[in-house]
Amino acid sequence: MPTSPEVIDNKEQSRYEVRIDGEAAAIADYVKQPGTISFTHTETFPGHKGEGLAGRMIDRALRDAREEGLRVVPFCPFVSGYIGKHEEFRDLVPADRRAEFGLG
Repeated sequence: MPTSPEVIDNKEQSRYEVRIDGEAAAIADYVKQPGTISFTHTETFPGHKGEGLAGRMIDRALRDAREEGLRVVPFCPFVSGYIGKHEEFRDLVPADRRAEFGLG
């Protein structure tokens, strides 16, 4: 029986991962700069699509960003879409960049 999905911040590879039984099932690549984290790509691997793993992972990543006091730049359409559906994270995106990501 598979273990529960685990969300980790793989700092060495600059990405969040959802791991199931030690294997990555979904990833979210990021670039950190002073005061900012930019999400560039999110992917759920075959066999795991539709399980809500990417949303769970991005929720954790955005909560971590808030805790670290980072601004979020959601270049990845999945991340900007997630923020659009979860208003509690909109304030993480700099106000002057929200329209750029459809978060007006």
